[in-house]
Amino acid sequence: MKDDDLAAVRNKEIGFVFQTFNLLPRYTALENVAMPLIYAQMPKKERTERAKEVLNMVGLGDRMDHRPNELSGGQRQRVAVARALVNKPSIILADEPTGNLDSKTSYEIMALFNDIHQRGNTIILVTHEEDIARHAHRIVRLRDGVVETDERNLNPITFSA
Repeated sequence: MKDDDLAAVRNKEIGFVFQTFNLLPRYTALENVAMPLIYAQMPKKERTERAKEVLNMVGLGDRMDHRPNELSGGQRQRVAVARALVNKPSIILADEPTGNLDSKTSYEIMALFNDIHQRGNTIILVTHEEDIARHAHRIVRLRDGVVETDERNLNPITFSA
C-alpha cells in the first residue's frame, strides 16, 4: 500500500492510546478528540457532534472545554481514549495506557476499556503490569520479542466504569 493508503487505514480502522496521552496542549479536550475527524475530512459540525458524543461516553462531557493542563492524568487518558474511539475503529491499540496513572485511576481506565470491549471493539493492550494484564481475555507474554506464553484468561477482572 502507498503511504497515504496506509495512513487512511490507520485513521479509520485503528485507534491508538498512548502512555503519555499525546494530547495537543493548546487544544481543548473536544478539539483533541475531533482531530482525527479532520484528517477523515468530516465536516466541522459532524465532527464536533461526534467528538461530544464520545467525550460523554468516556464520562468527560463536563470537561470538553478544558485544555490538557486543566485535567487530571486519568481525565487526560480518557480524552486519549475518546480520541482513539472517535472514528469508530475496528481495533484499539493501547501502549501502556495506565503507565502514568495511580492504581485507582488505572482500574478506572481498565473499566472503561472493559465497557468499550463490551460494545464490540477489539483492544490490544501492551503492559508490564500483571494486575492490569489480568483484565484481559487473552494474555500473550513476550520475552525478547518471542512468544513465551499465549493463554486464555477464563476469569478476567471486569467491572463497569
